[in-house]
Amino acid sequence: MRVGILTIGNELMSGRVSDINSSFIAREINLQGWRIEAMLAVEDDFSSIKSRLNYLLTMTDAVICTGGLGPTADDITTEAIAKSFGLPLFTDEKVLAHIKEIFTSRNFVWIENNTKQAMFPQGAEIIPNNAGTAAGFMLKAAGKLIFVIPGVPKEAQLMFAGGVLPILRREFPQNEQFIAKETIKTFGLGEGAVDKSLADFDFAALGIAVGFYPVFPENHLVLTSRQNSQTAAEEKLQLACGEVKKRLNKYIFTCGEENLEEIVGRLLKEKKLTLAVAESCTGGLISSRITDVAGSSDYFNRAVVSYSNAAKTEILGVPAHVIEKHGAVSEETARLMAEGVRKISGTDIGLATTGIAGPTGGSAEKPVGTVYLALADRKSTICRHFVFRWDRQRNKIIFSEAALLMLKRYLQGEL
Repeated sequence: MRVGILTIGNELMSGRVSDINSSFIAREINLQGWRIEAMLAVEDDFSSIKSRLNYLLTMTDAVICTGGLGPTADDITTEAIAKSFGLPLFTDEKVLAHIKEIFTSRNFVWIENNTKQAMFPQGAEIIPNNAGTAAGFMLKAAGKLIFVIPGVPKEAQLMFAGGVLPILRREFPQNEQFIAKETIKTFGLGEGAVDKSLADFDFAALGIAVGFYPVFPENHLVLTSRQNSQTAAEEKLQLACGEVKKRLNKYIFTCGEENLEEIVGRLLKEKKLTLAVAESCTGGLISSRITDVAGSSDYFNRAVVSYSNAAKTEILGVPAHVIEKHGAVSEETARLMAEGVRKISGTDIGLATTGIAGPTGGSAEKPVGTVYLALADRKSTICRHFVFRWDRQRNKIIFSEAALLMLKRYLQGEL
């Protein structure tokens, strides 16, 4: 089956918003063994939506559209598609009641404009939205399928999995095919280096497709096995995963969908340990990532963003003479920061960062990208020193990544 993707919105065409939906949908379609024929983006304009949609329909069996389902005047996707096929709009009372219930439960003021989110082309099959107010729909036209779902990535992803995919399988039944997949997450090698490390193994001979997905500062590999039985798919997948692990072992930090902060949180919970963080160069980024995980209050006590030298001394107890002698960016200061935040919080672990994110502040001895990471428990303190070569924003991200990886390895007894 050939599929096209049409993302709709002025914000996409202006570059103010990144198109996350196309990459997600393309990845999921390919995992099913189907083909993405083309991906287009278009502004909120009647004639543009119609012409791009018609173009995609000439080369595909189904087109998935995202965006333009809001209540404002520029959200015209539903109306544009209805006009393209000469179809009247109707109001779905069940969807309308759902939207009104959301407004009532959240104490939002009801405005009549919101009714347009319950209007669909005649003959459309409704795709419910359990995460928002904009329901989607599927429309059959000239033997082709047109799907329309919201542009909000979280809603689009949920509705694709729960609504679009089941309809596609229903309308385009395939020969029985079984799929197994694994995501392998790495840190410390660039995408090209990962690819080169795997170049000597023939994954295709096993029926394995390999996808490379850089998610700075990580590189993810997705291995997909398609076979005639689930047992065969899983067996081939395990063989392929074993070959990847042989070649990338020290760079792999997890296999699966968990992110680094979720792994750290799970380990802290399992070991019944508590954590406090002292951040300088990362400016609270580590703490933000840790608290992105639901239930982090079970193990995360506090964070201190001790950006200035005075804060390091007054809050964390780092002696001024240590900073004067060794510098704020030094192993000595990092160790004392970790010990200080652990002591004032009474936690099992203290984690600290101090470094030079740039673009200024570096020297020959301590260039931009230098970072010291320290971890203190009740018995000892560990410190690691790295130099990364990125811009300020990416240095902060990679500093936080290295710190969380250090914590993960400590919790797994690898430090």
